Amino acid sequence: MLLVADVGNTNTKIGVFDRDRLLVSWVLTSRREQSADEYGVFIETLLRARAISAADIHGVAISNVVPPVQQTLEWMCEKYFGQVPFVVEPGVNTRMPLSVDAPREVGADRYVDAFAATVLYGPPLIVVNFGTATTFNCVNARGEFIGGAIAPGLGTAVDALVNRAARLSRVELVRPKEAIGRDTTTNIQSGAIYGFAGLVDGLVDRMRAEMGGSAQVIGTGGLASLIAGVARSVERVDDDLRLVGLRILYEEAHPAESER
Repeated sequence: MLLVADVGNTNTKIGVFDRDRLLVSWVLTSRREQSADEYGVFIETLLRARAISAADIHGVAISNVVPPVQQTLEWMCEKYFGQVPFVVEPGVNTRMPLSVDAPREVGADRYVDAFAATVLYGPPLIVVNFGTATTFNCVNARGEFIGGAIAPGLGTAVDALVNRAARLSRVELVRPKEAIGRDTTTNIQSGAIYGFAGLVDGLVDRMRAEMGGSAQVIGTGGLASLIAGVARSVERVDDDLRLVGLRILYEEAHPAESER
């Protein structure tokens, strides 16, 4: 079995694959101060709850955008699973061409999203990930990552708003029935949900035009389903896109294991 971990600024998503089948996944809060032992014991506990032992894990693949925890994760993999993890490094151990001005600046998270979507759905495409940041990741018809855009995440933007406005408080991020809010709660919800849908549609329209007008749009990330129901440009939602991408990248890096 393969253990995959997508470590983000806000959440960490863990998954276990048996060949190409995702058996189980969990979404955890990312904590930079955790030790290798804390990571190891917690993940082992999650696995045991699904009748999976550490000995069942033959490999580990990691996508990480939080550099301070990288060494901790590597220690955890070696101590608790006896594995040296495959860590995604765009342009180093990956094959998708990075047709951008600064390839070393491409985040592992954005690369895995773009790579996985290209393998599963084919280029050209735009992957919109709704996480701590809202990232737009573009792949042209030749299968090259050509860049995109980074906007504030929906939750991040709402948190900033209520923290800076004394008379506003946090609200549940749900789609209001109408764009015209009737009270403070629905005013904030409308601005957040319909406003972000407008941001997504506006950027996608511009990007599609620059890409020749035919790119399909894939949504992923924690709030993808919420915004996809409002943004007309998002054609498909794939909640497990990054986990699947990690599996494919691991298998390409370890072909002998994949053939067994």
